[in-house]
Amino acid sequence: MEEFKVLEIKTSVFADNNIQAGKLREELKAEKVFLLNLMSSPGAGKTTTLTRTIEALKSDLRIGVMEADIDSDVDARTIQQTGARAIQLHTGGMCHLDAEMTRQGLEGLNTDGLDLVILENVGNLVCPAEFDTGAVKNAMILSVPEGDDKPLKYPLMFSICDVVLINKVDVMPYFNFDMEKCKANIKLRNPKAKIIPISALKNEGIREWTDWLGNAVKAWCE
Repeated sequence: MEEFKVLEIKTSVFADNNIQAGKLREELKAEKVFLLNLMSSPGAGKTTTLTRTIEALKSDLRIGVMEADIDSDVDARTIQQTGARAIQLHTGGMCHLDAEMTRQGLEGLNTDGLDLVILENVGNLVCPAEFDTGAVKNAMILSVPEGDDKPLKYPLMFSICDVVLINKVDVMPYFNFDMEKCKANIKLRNPKAKIIPISALKNEGIREWTDWLGNAVKAWCE
């Protein structure tokens, strides 16, 4: 049987994306625009958390949001009601954004006059973790109903995040969720990760989160 060539392309694809992501970060630094990549599984509370974040920071920062979904514009309409500049990104069936897709989104949003842009990535704990979007910081939301063992099941996602928000702490009494075990599992994957328990619905813990984000934006834009 005739031999056939096997071409390994995964490394080169990621390498090219990493180069593009690095260039994008340099451009954002020059423009003094902070890009946050916010990730989670579907239903973890990204949009509600975003709404609370904007409410807390909009008097100090000019904020734009890119809502990435396979389809629909529900989230962008919700964010627009906060007064933040918003754009909906349709990924055409893809489960993540890469650096070039993020660049296109930033151009469509128009970053002129903005201090902070938040990318609400596609709801997924696998693909978004594999691609550097060019963001300055990565954040993710883990909700209580998902379980305290998620960091063990999705190691890459937790290892790349600068901050992990543990959302829906108000429903902890109704779930078999061990906060200390969850924190330990996160630290096992990423000892440097900042962990902040919150309830976006009840507006609990949001101040600690927005203080962290506000300070990160200030440091980047100086």
